[in-house]
Amino acid sequence: MEDNLVIVESPAKAKTIEKFLGKDFLVKSCFGHIRDLVKKNLGINIEKNYLPQYEVPVEKKKIITDLKKSVGKSKLIWLASDEDREGEAIAWHLSEVLDLPKEKTRRIVFNEITKEAILTAIKNPRDIDINLVNAQQARRVLDRLVGFELSPLLWKKVQPALSAGRVQSVAVRLIVEREREIISFKETSSYKINAVFATLNKNEKNIEFKAEIPETFNTKQEALNLLNKCINAEFIVRDINIKPAKKSPSPPFTTSTLQQEASRKLGFSVSQTMTIAQRLYEDGKITYMRTDSVQLSNLAISTIKNQIFETYGEKYVKPRQYTTKTKGAQEAHEAIRPTYINNSTISGTKPEKRLYELIWKRTVASQMSEALFEKTNITISVSTVPEKFLASGEVMKFDGFLKLYKESPDEENNDKAVLLPVLNVNDKLNNLEITATQKFSHYPPRYTEATLVRKLEELGIGRPSTYAPIIGTIQQRGYIVKEDRPGINRNYTIITLANKKITETIKNEITGIEKAKLFPSDIGMVVNDFLFQHFKGIMDYNFTASVEKDFDEIADGKMQWNKMIDRFYKPFHEKIENTLEKTDKSRGERLLGIDPICGKKVFVKIGRFGPIAQIGETENSEKPKFARLRKGQHLETITLEQALDLFKLPRNLGNFENAPIVVGIGKYGPYLNHNNKFYSLNKDDDPLEIKLDKAIEIIETKREKEKQKIIKTFENNKELLILNGRWGPYISFNNQNYRISKKYKPEMLTFEECLEIINNSKKTSKTKNKKV
Repeated sequence: MEDNLVIVESPAKAKTIEKFLGKDFLVKSCFGHIRDLVKKNLGINIEKNYLPQYEVPVEKKKIITDLKKSVGKSKLIWLASDEDREGEAIAWHLSEVLDLPKEKTRRIVFNEITKEAILTAIKNPRDIDINLVNAQQARRVLDRLVGFELSPLLWKKVQPALSAGRVQSVAVRLIVEREREIISFKETSSYKINAVFATLNKNEKNIEFKAEIPETFNTKQEALNLLNKCINAEFIVRDINIKPAKKSPSPPFTTSTLQQEASRKLGFSVSQTMTIAQRLYEDGKITYMRTDSVQLSNLAISTIKNQIFETYGEKYVKPRQYTTKTKGAQEAHEAIRPTYINNSTISGTKPEKRLYELIWKRTVASQMSEALFEKTNITISVSTVPEKFLASGEVMKFDGFLKLYKESPDEENNDKAVLLPVLNVNDKLNNLEITATQKFSHYPPRYTEATLVRKLEELGIGRPSTYAPIIGTIQQRGYIVKEDRPGINRNYTIITLANKKITETIKNEITGIEKAKLFPSDIGMVVNDFLFQHFKGIMDYNFTASVEKDFDEIADGKMQWNKMIDRFYKPFHEKIENTLEKTDKSRGERLLGIDPICGKKVFVKIGRFGPIAQIGETENSEKPKFARLRKGQHLETITLEQALDLFKLPRNLGNFENAPIVVGIGKYGPYLNHNNKFYSLNKDDDPLEIKLDKAIEIIETKREKEKQKIIKTFENNKELLILNGRWGPYISFNNQNYRISKKYKPEMLTFEECLEIINNSKKTSKTKNKKV
């Protein structure tokens, strides 16, 4: 009989824990199971397949049977699932599914998978915290009630196969509202004035430095007037202000700050960061990775202090404890940190090493001294105008934590201090150049995954464990796309005063480049509008944040979870029924204007297969015309002219080899159709502008590639081909592909040898199927 059975969630976690426990402990992983709490506690009838549950696939059910056998052979069962609410719920469901006797069951939690932490947890077991379980149940039930009632409504009122959720819909709203801010943004320009001055040093050498007028000038004429007045002006130093400054290190990572920094510095997506962090935790290399606390244990601070002292010296040591300022933060956990501070590097995959290094540096830097600077501001007067120039410089006096960790990628270039020459008040300066550069106002920045996480955290929406699933879900549903978009060329003006002459030049820049930004799709905007119109309460940021507070109250035992759900559900369900009965379908329809040729109305809307343009109305006897919108065109921004252009397709470009070439737009983008064969247009080819010569070039290029793909053909059976593929040569026969072994030279194969390879491949496939 086994003395102790320890149950954890994953095999990786089990394997790591097993290393630290003796032969008296058997460590196994599990799959949880959630029972039907909705009907049991609320009396709400929902279809069976909608019930909240940890699904146990059929092939995994034997794991539960195996666990039950191990339970029967063990004196004590230790439930060691994660220390958050979800982990507590898993522990409770395990105790229910396995029928664990209370006297034999122990609940243990640990923040890090180290021998010391596990043994300490075993010495200090506790009962399952039913309040934490209820808080988790409440979240799952509420989210499913919202999702499973709203989603079928969207199927009927907007489009089939859509979904909605309490938190995901609010996240989509954030992105939609930001996009509309950008669409309605009106760009303005102003002029920024900079100057280059020179002064003589003690060796009679010219020392140059830059200064600027802090204010901007609204018009070109205002900037030009100032430059004209500066032609014969004197420039005198009026004030020199020198003051010390310091920069403090950031706290250790929480879940959200790790996701943000890994996105900025490493280019990781939110889900990628969490997957890697999960592996690091389960391998015992970092502490628990789902936390909103910035606190470190006293032992960790002491260890970090010694590490800094040994590596950098006493002046770099400044231990400190941080306080969490995030809405609704729970201080039960520690911040994310390495389990062993003396390990600055680890073995593992390259992404694991990079993320671990980021966590290690941030943790150690948080206990280091501030960086010290000396900031100098020099005010320069102009004899002919009231405006003043300001020159600013900064010198690092002590690098402190910056010796180890730069706060953000933008600061990588800040190592070069801006040095100013030694000056005195009333010194006269020589002006070498003054420039007035046209600047443009910029629309609010679109969200990245990292900045969306930060915004959700600021609003108190979601919890550390939910950020990655939220962002993943809204992209999987097609409501949001993450992509790069090119910028556009823009001219700007520079007016220069040099050698008492004013010149004007026009320069060009690319603006509006977007990298890995989140954009709402048309269907995402239509769904958002429908939900906001009919379910403002659900879409309200404060509602979502207040629900999180209710979950916290339940976790503290101050609120009953089923009463909280009941209070929400009854009015919500009434609203669902009312909307289902009384509202029309929502297609995001927008009237663009009138077609000047036929005089019919032109609309854009969501069709069965995506956004479309429509000429004519469905109520009329004459059938309307439809055209699919092109990539990059959107319901809210497309113009009448652009929509009418869509109906010029498909168009006949002319004949080639006695057959017409037709250009059109299909499901996968612009194409050419020639002799019933389709050819994709190149990325830069516009289907409305492409000419016959270019189309023929595309067809002939594709044909040439096809020829190069063919290694060998056979006259006695033209269906059998030897081809070049992405993974090497292969045989194609009757729409089936067969790999060619490296022992053959493909071009030397005979027809009989090809058939032999095909037959052998079929025999191998049958044998494998029998084994399965």
